[in-house]
Formats: sequence, structure tokens, C-alpha cells
Amino acid sequence: MLIDGGHLRVQARKGGHKYVPDFIEKVAHACVHEQEILLRVLYYDCPPFNGDVKLPVSGKMSTFAGSDKWLNDLAAKDLFAIRKGVLKFRGFKPKKIPVAAAELKDEDFSPDFEQKGVDMRIGLDMANFAADRTVDRIILVTGDTDCVPAMKNCRIRGLQVILASMPDHRVAPELLWHADFERAVGWP
Repeated sequence: MLIDGGHLRVQARKGGHKYVPDFIEKVAHACVHEQEILLRVLYYDCPPFNGDVKLPVSGKMSTFAGSDKWLNDLAAKDLFAIRKGVLKFRGFKPKKIPVAAAELKDEDFSPDFEQKGVDMRIGLDMANFAADRTVDRIILVTGDTDCVPAMKNCRIRGLQVILASMPDHRVAPELLWHADFERAVGWP
């Protein structure tokens, strides 16, 4: 099973759930049917950004400091392996558009972060599973259409691809076109 952590986090928070390792573990197990054997859960995410940045209006320095302890706690769970990407700071973006005509303050902007390397790691692991034929079926939790080439590759090589969808989330048609099954999963 492969879980795009950024996608699952957004869906869980929309559903009003606290995003912690125990919850992630329960979701992973809810995605697997009784007759299936769970080999491993590969969880892809980024540790928080840590660094100093200049605020957009005042120019003052601000420090972002976060802990990746929760990722380490998740990695310690049975059958879990963590694949870490990098969270890049891309600047600030206005909280409201159009930008107010009044004098702007730092509080009118929010930091803009971008995950790097997560999609590539998902795709590489899917390609390795397909090439080695170590599994017959992949359960994928994602909303990212960048996974389509890897999904196609798995199916061409004879693996089944199951796309797990979370409550109240409309899956991109492109993902459904390249999955063998969509599996609706309820919140634990």
C-alpha cells in the first residue's frame, strides 16, 4: 500500500479528523480488505520546513521551526516505512485576492510551501513493484494525477491498481481511468 501523505492530510482535515500517526495507521488498515495480505505501508510525506525567511512587507526575519517526531512515530509502527521528500519555501502569497487597497501587513500573507520529491518516490516504488513482481496488487491513496504513468506501468506489467478514495472526495477521472478498481474507504 502506498499513501500520499499530503493528500491524506488534506482529506482528513476536511473530514474534521486529527492527523496523527494512530489515525494514519487506522486509515491504512481500513483500505485493506479481509482477504488481502498487507505486505507494507509506504507513507510519503515531507518533514516540516525549518529555516529563517524575510516577511513580505516588514522585511523582518521570521523563523519556521517544526518537528518531524510524528513521522518517526509513524515509522515505528508495524509494517510502516516512511519515504521523505523535501518541503521547499516558495515565498508568500496573499490570503485574499484581490489584494486589499489598504496598507498591507505581513499578516495579509501566508507562506507558500511546495513538496518536492514525493511523487517521484511513489512512482519509483510502483515501478520497482511492477518490475520485481513482489506483489500482485497495489493500493494507492492519492489525488495526484502525476501518478498516472506509474499506474499505467503497473497495469501493463500485470499488477492490479486499486485507488482508495476517502469520504466526500471526488477522485480525478484520470486516476480512475488508470486504476482497476476504486475502493471507497470510510474514516475509522
